[in-house]
Amino acid sequence: MDRLEFEGAIYYWKGPAPHHFVSVPEPECDFIKAAAPFVTYGWGMIPVRVTIGSTTWPTALWPKDGGYIVPLRADARRKEKLELGDVVAISLELMTVSPKRERGGSA
Repeated sequence: MDRLEFEGAIYYWKGPAPHHFVSVPEPECDFIKAAAPFVTYGWGMIPVRVTIGSTTWPTALWPKDGGYIVPLRADARRKEKLELGDVVAISLELMTVSPKRERGGSA
């Protein structure tokens, strides 16, 4: 697995799925774009394991405006006492797609 570490400010996007996010910086996006054909499960989504503080969870990066954004779970934000506008240190592990899942089976 590949691990990326960066910092970013939390923002709220009222897009088609309102949620809190952190944008992935451009240098890390370039690395993710190169790895995408090997890890994506479709629609440009990139499976990752996110760690902020002592909280880790699986999710997927969303493609947006030529880059990627990290969705922040509400329970993780509560546990880490994160608020809108906070700058957070994020560790991302790119994950491969399970062969079972690729064939349409359960993971």
